[in-house]
Amino acid sequence: MASSNESGVAANERLTTLTGGLLLVLLALMGITVLSVRRLLPEHFLLGFLLIPPVALKLVSTGYRFWRYYTGDSQYRRAGPPELLLRLIAPIVVISTVAVFATGIELWLFGLRFGSIWVEAHKLSFGVWLPATAIHVLGHVSRTGQGALEELSAFRSRTTITRRSLVVGSLIAGVVLAAASLTYATPFIFFRDG
Repeated sequence: MASSNESGVAANERLTTLTGGLLLVLLALMGITVLSVRRLLPEHFLLGFLLIPPVALKLVSTGYRFWRYYTGDSQYRRAGPPELLLRLIAPIVVISTVAVFATGIELWLFGLRFGSIWVEAHKLSFGVWLPATAIHVLGHVSRTGQGALEELSAFRSRTTITRRSLVVGSLIAGVVLAAASLTYATPFIFFRDG
C-alpha cells in the first residue's frame, strides 16, 4: 500500500508501471491501425499524436531512474538495475521510439516533399522498434500489470494522486494534441486508397 513515506524509488516505479499500463492499451490500438494503415491512416496519425505525451512521460520516468542510479543515489543503487538484457536493449528502445515518432511527425507535416526516404525511415525505425519493444514489454509485463493494479487500488495519498494526475494529464494532453492535429491538412495522402 502506498504511503506518504514511500521511497522515491517506489514512487518512480509506480509512475513508470502505471504509464506502461496505459501505453500497452494505446499501443495495442495503434497496432490495429498498422495492420491496415492504408485504410486507417487518419486514425494512425491521431493515435500517434495521442501517444506522444504518455510516451514522453514514460521516457522521463525511466530516464529519471537511470540518472539517479548511474549518478550513485543510494536508494536507487540499493534497488538495483534492471536485468542485463533489458539494460542492453533500453538504448535501442529509446532511440527507435524517438525515430518512429520523429519520422511520423515529419511525414505528417511535409508528406513526400522531401522524398519517400522518410517513409522508408519510418518503416525501418518501426522494424527496429517492434522487436526491441516486444522484448522490453515481455520483460516488464507481469510487474507492470501487478504494479498498475496496486497503484489503482492503493490508498489515496498525495503521492498516488500526483502519479495518477501525471498519467491522466499525459492522456489529456495527448487528446488535446490529437485534436489540434486535425486543424492541419497533412499533405501525406500517399497511402490513401482511391
